[in-house]
Amino acid sequence: MAGLLVAAVRGGDARAQGGADVFKVTGVEVDATADTVAKARDRALAEGQRKALNRLFDRIIVAADRPRLGSVSYATMTQLVRDFEVGSEKSSSVRYLAVLNVRFKPDAVRDLLRGRNVGFAETRSRPVLILPIYDSAGAHALWGTPNPWREAWAALPQADGLVPILRPRGDVNDVAIISAEQAVRGDAQRISAMARQYGAAEVLVVTAGFHQGAVGEAGQPGQSDLRVTIARLGAGAAQGTRSESFALRAGEDENAALARAAGAIASQIQDEWKQNNRLQFGASRELTATVPITSLGDWLGIKRRLGEVAFIRQSDLLYLSRNEAWLRIRYIGDEEQLTLALRHKDVALERGPTSWILRRAGQRGGFAPLPGPARPSAGADGVAAPVPPPSAATGTAPTGAGRPQPPSDAGASPVLPPPPGPGPSIPPPPNASGLP
Repeated sequence: MAGLLVAAVRGGDARAQGGADVFKVTGVEVDATADTVAKARDRALAEGQRKALNRLFDRIIVAADRPRLGSVSYATMTQLVRDFEVGSEKSSSVRYLAVLNVRFKPDAVRDLLRGRNVGFAETRSRPVLILPIYDSAGAHALWGTPNPWREAWAALPQADGLVPILRPRGDVNDVAIISAEQAVRGDAQRISAMARQYGAAEVLVVTAGFHQGAVGEAGQPGQSDLRVTIARLGAGAAQGTRSESFALRAGEDENAALARAAGAIASQIQDEWKQNNRLQFGASRELTATVPITSLGDWLGIKRRLGEVAFIRQSDLLYLSRNEAWLRIRYIGDEEQLTLALRHKDVALERGPTSWILRRAGQRGGFAPLPGPARPSAGADGVAAPVPPPSAATGTAPTGAGRPQPPSDAGASPVLPPPPGPGPSIPPPPNASGLP
């Protein structure tokens, strides 16, 4: 199932990681020995920055494009580093140990990867909750023991990818909300309750069990394999199920097979997310959207979230009043990628009757459709055909009574006079020329 979201991040760390800077790599451990402690320190810092850069590449580069990256020289690497922090220092006369946090220059990294034709993504997903179900001869286990499948996921090291995952604690609250059988059935109400409990955007029910193959000609037992089914559930996400099969290797026990399968699925799905959210710099588009405004905080929240979306190259404020704003958004990629990236920032991009509408996810009401072309009458099925959005070529919004038409000249002032009417307009924010 395309776009399935899985990673290996411990539940307590997921939210902090989800909001972290994509181009910052933390917790890089270094340990170097040389003739003197000064030389050991220099060697450790150089090796630490190299390790951090490789972790950044693993985080954002699509695996299929990694061979095109080639080697990165030390001189080039130093040009990519913005700064670094050193902590937990320990040293002897010839040895140096520390932990580094390294920040890289986003534009410099992008330029390097684009110059080498390497695909990459930098959109973080919202947290996803995984429920590991172990199937033993048709009996399903989630919270109880034994559940070696849950233990395999718990033992995975913390991932550094773009998609954080929450693993349930298995406490009394979890047990009260959902059982293994309810999870396997995909009980929508209980799945939603678990998602709310952990603040997750989606829930993955991952069921694993061993199956014995057919008996061979000489009467020997057939090869045993591990079969894993992954069901994706959650509001705003396409429902779907996929399956994977892992044959046991020579000398491998079941626990080792479970650990291998958990790691393989996590890596595969991380890469699917990067593939689906890869930046496409050659495909530049634009759209005009109306933004309903209910408060200053609402407006500032939209501004901040737009600034965090990698697909958006530029946002121009065309018009601002007390109740709404018009934005012209220039972005790369396609509408589906932009919509997905915004959704993971709690912003919904929707087709309205006469224009695109941009609002905080879950927000409803407080917005009156712009006057303009009348809606077409409903057909035989009772559904009216949608009015096409404004032309991307012109970047104009629909014209309606009492509202001025945005200028087609990109060089004109981006903020228009307020429309006539009873309500006074509010002044534009300090950064009226465009969103960050």
